[in-house]
Amino acid sequence: MRHVAAYLLAVLGGNDAPDAKAVKSIVEAGGGTVDDEALKMVLEQLKGKSVEDIIKEGVEKLADVPSGGGGGGGGGGAPAASGGDAAAPAAKKVEEKEASEEEDMDFGLFD
Repeated sequence: MRHVAAYLLAVLGGNDAPDAKAVKSIVEAGGGTVDDEALKMVLEQLKGKSVEDIIKEGVEKLADVPSGGGGGGGGGGAPAASGGDAAAPAAKKVEEKEASEEEDMDFGLFD
């Protein structure tokens, strides 16, 4: 992935056909290491192809991938257990000071 990302960054930077040297430079500038065999494979797969066309083709393929959803909701909770003569303990009422978001962050969003 780092090789593909570096290739795309080179294209975004104006290099229409990045070579191994350009891709290595980008990967290493980001603190990464280059796998020469993987880089060679990426460059061979992308040789002579337009990045825009490859992305368009990938988006079309992703449109056919199921992305979940459609599942039914979870079952309802179990009914409360009844029994015993003990009264339920009274809930403690705790007063908490509501802090505004600005106080939490020690700065205002629009300062």
